[in-house]
Amino acid sequence: MIKKLVITIAVIAAIGIASLYGTKTWLKSLLPDKAHFTALKNTQVNDLPYITENPAPYRGKILAVVTSTDKMGQDKPTGYEHTELARAYWVFTANGFEVDIASPKGGKSPVVIDGEDMGAYDYAFLNDKTIQAQVANTLLLSQVDPNDYQAVYFVGGKGTMFDFPDNSDVKRITKDLYQNNKVVSAVCHGPAALVNVTLDDGSHLLEGKTVSGFTNEEELFLIPDAKTLFPFLLEDKLIARGATFQPGPQYLEQVVQDGKLITGQNPWSVWTLAERVVAELGYTPKPRALTGEEHSVRLLKTYQQNGLAAAKADIANNPKAHQQILVVMHAILAFMQLDIGKGFDLLSLAKAIKAQHA
Repeated sequence: MIKKLVITIAVIAAIGIASLYGTKTWLKSLLPDKAHFTALKNTQVNDLPYITENPAPYRGKILAVVTSTDKMGQDKPTGYEHTELARAYWVFTANGFEVDIASPKGGKSPVVIDGEDMGAYDYAFLNDKTIQAQVANTLLLSQVDPNDYQAVYFVGGKGTMFDFPDNSDVKRITKDLYQNNKVVSAVCHGPAALVNVTLDDGSHLLEGKTVSGFTNEEELFLIPDAKTLFPFLLEDKLIARGATFQPGPQYLEQVVQDGKLITGQNPWSVWTLAERVVAELGYTPKPRALTGEEHSVRLLKTYQQNGLAAAKADIANNPKAHQQILVVMHAILAFMQLDIGKGFDLLSLAKAIKAQHA
């Protein structure tokens, strides 16, 4: 967050806007107050009616797989994405499924926690002692019996690019579930688990499938040297394996389903992907109020498709529903890409959201 703000300040200053607004104060004014973040960090499971009310009957088990890789190159820390595990975990458990968490090495896996992406459900996951004990003692993947599970969910995180593709147990579990008409799902970098899976008939799992995942555009914007840092770019590898890659808007929700194979583009795709898994397993997903982040994702899509006026109407029609942080971050993205008009449009939307919450 700090690094992005610094870059944005430099860009705004470079185009002569800093003197008009007092950039640092101006940007901070668009974000929620400190009390908002304090309340989020203290969220407990009992604060979330979606989890605690009207529990679904037991429906079986889903396996969530996280990376064991903690570094990229010499010194860049990595791991699995906390939000990508937490949000899917809540959807699965709220809909009656028990979730086991496994990793290639077992035990405690490295986790990446991005403060600007954290919401109530993400903090509730961190604050639950039982869940955290489970996270600290992930199952060893080689000891997992795929017959115990209705579905597998490969959690994203850049570490997956290193230890998922060639792991024999990742391939074994994926093939077994898929060939037994069970659900295989993955989000963000998680589809790296699929790139070397060969079925019993000799065909590649991805051959002829339509999928999504973290795009080249998203990857190279965040990590310009990704082509040398990673063994491959995920989008390129999925296509090379015979898949049709279906990208969505940059850093917004995109979920693609091809039969029992369900993939998502990035962290903002997790809620929908997890509910698609539940639906594909034959159940109507439990009703859930959209998070502020999800409302903001829809707002950003409305802006892209229908313009600023339509987006402002959405804010007016859904008072206090949106989360301004994501909108501010997309404004920062626009400025960094020198799309100045879009950057100011999005900042005006963030200001409108802030006004409703005041």
